Amino acid sequence: MLEYRAYEEIERYLDGRMAPEERIGFEALLRTDARLAEQVQEHKQLLQTMKSFGKRQDLRQKLNLIHGEMEAEQESVAATPNGWKIFWNRHKQTVAVAASVSLLSVFGTLWSVQQLKAPVRQQTARYVELRREVERLKKAQTAIINGINDASKPAPRPATFSGTGFAISSDGYIVTSSHVVEGADSIMIENKSGYKYKVSEVYRDEIHDLSILKVSEENFDGFGKLPYTFKKTESDLGERVFTLGYPREDIVFGEGSLSSSSGFEGDTTAYQISIPLNPGNSGGPLLDDKGNLIGVISGKQAGQEGAAFAIKSAYLLQLIDELAVTGQVLPLDLPKNNALSSQSRPQQLKKLQEYVFVVKVYN
Repeated sequence: MLEYRAYEEIERYLDGRMAPEERIGFEALLRTDARLAEQVQEHKQLLQTMKSFGKRQDLRQKLNLIHGEMEAEQESVAATPNGWKIFWNRHKQTVAVAASVSLLSVFGTLWSVQQLKAPVRQQTARYVELRREVERLKKAQTAIINGINDASKPAPRPATFSGTGFAISSDGYIVTSSHVVEGADSIMIENKSGYKYKVSEVYRDEIHDLSILKVSEENFDGFGKLPYTFKKTESDLGERVFTLGYPREDIVFGEGSLSSSSGFEGDTTAYQISIPLNPGNSGGPLLDDKGNLIGVISGKQAGQEGAAFAIKSAYLLQLIDELAVTGQVLPLDLPKNNALSSQSRPQQLKKLQEYVFVVKVYN
């Protein structure tokens, strides 16, 4: 009971409800009674603790109230979805089916259009080709009619590829067989590389079947340096010899040996050689293994395979000298150095074929 009275006095003191005289007396008692002073401090701390706890409880209640209001608002928002969501939830299956049908319709339409275009394109291509064919026929018919009506226009003359020729000087002189260019109105020569020249006959030796031709083009600047030389002496019997010529449109190599030092019926100006030849070889060069020019192919004996003839180079040189003396041709600048003597046969042929020509005769 006394203890309860003491705490009651302490609470009145701490709450400030004591009268001034009573308060002075209580404080004087506190200074003398240590136990009472300690109880006052403990009670004071207890009251402060209770007050702090009360504040915390009040704050917690306020926070709980705020949280409750926020959750109520969120639930209210969640409970009221917007119109698009409601619409989508209700009709999403229908929308998916409609989209699929639309895609199928689009692809079906594109496929149908392509199928319809394919025959149209084919028809258009056939029509264009037909028009071209008709135009070609019209042009051909017009050309035929014009040709018939134009009696003054001469018919085109095909060239006769009748022989071979080769250069004997760098300034445009060529030798061939006389029978190759006999009766020619105009003569063209062409080598393996496709170089073409118009030539004219400047001398003819029908007895020995030789003709000297010369390039007649004003802008001709020479054949260049000839790689072979002319042999002035007779070659030996059995010596290996070869030739290049145009028995057909492409150049042809032929090889054999010198089988006789005289030609047909004992002609001492010619050799007999064992090289298979054809008519287009006439006028071609005959060379030995060292690349020396030893003759000009003139023909072969009819009915005897492998028996061909060539006019000797010695006679050709004699003819050239006589023509220069008589003034029928200018002195020729004959080659003086042989560039074939140390070459293999394929290398010799590569260099030679630039100076060997097909002779095209127009008449």
